[in-house]
Order: sequence, then structure tokens, then C-alpha cells
Amino acid sequence: MRKIFSVLVFLFFASAFAEQGSVQDQVADAERAFAKTMADRDLQAFKEFLSEEAIFFGGAAPLRGAEQVAEGWAPYFVDEAAPFSWEPDQVEVLDSGVLALSTGPVRNPAGKVVGRFNSIWRLEAPDVWRVVFDKGSPVCSEE
Repeated sequence: MRKIFSVLVFLFFASAFAEQGSVQDQVADAERAFAKTMADRDLQAFKEFLSEEAIFFGGAAPLRGAEQVAEGWAPYFVDEAAPFSWEPDQVEVLDSGVLALSTGPVRNPAGKVVGRFNSIWRLEAPDVWRVVFDKGSPVCSEE
């Protein structure tokens, strides 16, 4: 009986760990797809990743709401080539599975790291993650 209980406990924790990994993968995949909208020069697709309550920092005042964020980011989609790119290198998800942080490098067109993004994602429908907060930071110089 003790052996069966131990196996059941192991299976429970193994499935919980696997589920957490898959949720992290979902968020990382959402972040990569979000970044691809910039590479593809597709502002409409970019907007699909924004929560209606999104707040993006970066200018004199935060951009509030999906429409204002899209309007504020529209100039980044005008030129034929993307002015920057990004990719996640770390994703953490709350145990509740409804909020996540993704972070990673921002690169200029030459590939040089020029900043770091930090995005908070919220699960808004089954398998639908949207950005609610986004804030970049400059790269610290190495001394």
C-alpha cells in the first residue's frame, strides 16, 4: 500500500511539473509569435497580442489600452526593415497559471543587444495569452 501511495504521489508531482513546463512553453511561444509580428511588419497581428487593458512604458507617459499602445507603436512598423527584435530567454508563470513574466534581450538590426524587455502576460481565454504590461530597460555597460 505504501508503494502504491508513493507512486501516486510521484505521478501527481510529475504531472504538475510537466503542466508548468507546458504553460511556460505557451507563454514563450506567445512571446516569440508577438516578436514575429515586428519582423513580419504586421501591426494588425501585433494588436492581437495586446490585452484591452495593456499598459506599455517607454515614453513620457505610459500608453494605456490596446488602441493607444498600437497607435504608439505604429511608427515602428512603417519602415521596410524592423528597427529592433526581441526574444524571450526567461519565462516564469504563477502557480495559478494565469499570469506570467517573459524577459529577454532586445537587439538592433545588426544583432547588438541594446536593451531588455519585460512583459507581463495574462491568460485571457483557454490557450490565449495577452500582454498586460510591458517595459524595456537599457543594457548596463560592462566595466
